Amino acid sequence: MATNFIQPGQVLTLTAPAGGVTSGVGYLIGARFVVALQDAAEGAAFEGQCTGVWELPKTSAQAWTEGVEVYWNGNAATTASTDNTFIGHAAAAAANPSSHGLVRLSA
Repeated sequence: MATNFIQPGQVLTLTAPAGGVTSGVGYLIGARFVVALQDAAEGAAFEGQCTGVWELPKTSAQAWTEGVEVYWNGNAATTASTDNTFIGHAAAAAANPSSHGLVRLSA
């Protein structure tokens, strides 16, 4: 095994941003989207999951098809790419309207 390998990287230890983090909620840490695995106060270390399929809040007025590119607008997943950060692909279709969608995160 290579001696410079550190970890698989599906979960990273990160620093909670302003306002802290809540378990199960998505956050952008720099340009990396993660889902917090536990609550943490601002500035505290927390574990952020970078991979997997997650049920996330979505822009209700959008219909998603399987495999469509999904972005984060700071509050919810969306298919609108302008001024948003790519986070993965829809793991299942989602109706318009619907409050949540399944997203496979792209690490």
